[in-house]
Amino acid sequence: MRLSLFYQKAIVHLLALLPALWLFWQGWLLYDYQDHALTANPIQYINQYTGDWAIRLILLGLALTPLRQVFGWNRLIQFRRMIGLYAFFYVMLHLVNFMVLDHFFDWATIIKDVIKRPAITFGMIAATLLIPLAVTSTKGWVRRLGKKWIKLHQLIYVIGALAVVHNIMMVKADLREPLIHLGILIILLGYRLARRAGFTYSMT
Repeated sequence: MRLSLFYQKAIVHLLALLPALWLFWQGWLLYDYQDHALTANPIQYINQYTGDWAIRLILLGLALTPLRQVFGWNRLIQFRRMIGLYAFFYVMLHLVNFMVLDHFFDWATIIKDVIKRPAITFGMIAATLLIPLAVTSTKGWVRRLGKKWIKLHQLIYVIGALAVVHNIMMVKADLREPLIHLGILIILLGYRLARRAGFTYSMT
């Protein structure tokens, strides 16, 4: 039996929220002095955890159109805005962790890090560029902006590239997942360039 769009969206909402709910639960365990999974350095763990989920959702959002075009899964387009907004949600969690838990609103240090540390610079640019995309994601903004909306939302490719570079530069030990993210991004960008050049492929 095929689920209705309502239930499909409910499942997507639940799956997208589960990582955040798990993180909040672990934070509560830490606050309550119980065993938790946030390691000996919770701030660093939360920073990496929220950043990883932000990138995963950005890449998933970028992959929806190719998957629809190749496999004919047209309903995927119904979830693109949801995935994009959840990516923005995890980016904001990542940013709040950086500004509040890591730097305690020490704006002088925050600004210094953004200016002098390229990894932070790339991440902050990506987060800033994502704001207008989240704000203009509604149908009303699509109508208002018309063709300009499409051009504006093509920034997601730039954001994805900046986020992946930020991720690679920030990780100091195990680069396997950041490099997987890079590989996925390269495939998606390659697919887009191939489509622009007139190459198409479909399994339907």
